[in-house]
Amino acid sequence: MERIQQLENWIRVQFPGKLFTLEPASADASFRRYFRVGFDNQTLIVMDAPPQYENCAPFLHVAKILAATGVHVPKILGQDPERGFLLLSDLGHTTFLRALEQTPDLANQFYRDATDALVQMQMSQRIEGLPLYGQTLLQQELDLFPDWYVAKHLQLELSEKQQTVLRNAFGHILQNNLAQAKVLVHRDYHSRNLMVSTPNPGILDFQDAVYGPITYDLVSLFKDAYIRWDEDRILDWAIRYWEKARQAGLPVASDFSDFYRDFEWMGVQRHLKVLGIFARLNYRDGKAAYLNDMPLVMDYLRAACERYRELRALLSLLDELHPAKSGQKIGYTF
Repeated sequence: MERIQQLENWIRVQFPGKLFTLEPASADASFRRYFRVGFDNQTLIVMDAPPQYENCAPFLHVAKILAATGVHVPKILGQDPERGFLLLSDLGHTTFLRALEQTPDLANQFYRDATDALVQMQMSQRIEGLPLYGQTLLQQELDLFPDWYVAKHLQLELSEKQQTVLRNAFGHILQNNLAQAKVLVHRDYHSRNLMVSTPNPGILDFQDAVYGPITYDLVSLFKDAYIRWDEDRILDWAIRYWEKARQAGLPVASDFSDFYRDFEWMGVQRHLKVLGIFARLNYRDGKAAYLNDMPLVMDYLRAACERYRELRALLSLLDELHPAKSGQKIGYTF
């Protein structure tokens, strides 16, 4: 309650003499919280990022970079980084996720808008100050899978042979990821962080942006942990993105099958990471709802491992960890 009092006092300083309402807008997987401030028939958003846990500087830095590309991000209307308060323009109440759950017929339009914005972001040359999404960070993310998903969630200890299989798989995955061309990467470009707005989409939660593999954000968007699309549709959307990216001069593979392989292998890295993160959110942070999203992420992971020969040993390991899942068959192989 003391933190809320500090927040309200800060808002009063921003708008002296004005009456306002304050209500929760959203919370994310970190310690950040968002509140909607209402007054004079308008609303704004206040970010509460406790400085002992969160740093506002990356959000402010990336907001400036993205705004310069022309995509729709919140305007910074007030800031007190030392205390962890930011006042932002309000991009609305409706996430892509909520809108698509209610009206799935909007999917083609929404994903067209989202890929247009993604291409705009990826065209940015302003990468100064962005962390490198290189081997160290990618490996740290992969390690979340054995540390949190296997050890904490499944409560299993990998044998030496299984550890070797996992290390070899990680090596193959990283080899592909690191060979991909690099661009600005939002890092959480999915249906919970995209708002239905004009222009569409409004883009949130970009403070963890990095300079890294070009397919990463596309995986976040199309193989979203929170909403399922069939593979034919994902393939069609991927082709449409690839065509836009080539026309824009982005460094995607010149052959679509090579590009799609990169996309899928990047997905394997992300899905191993996400399984670890969802486990950590539950067991460390008490956010149990993320466990409900694990089956879809595992489905994505298994489908890609089934398709690529170099990942078959990883698929066998997943079968050993989940005996009931073994024997499933996925469509085509590359």
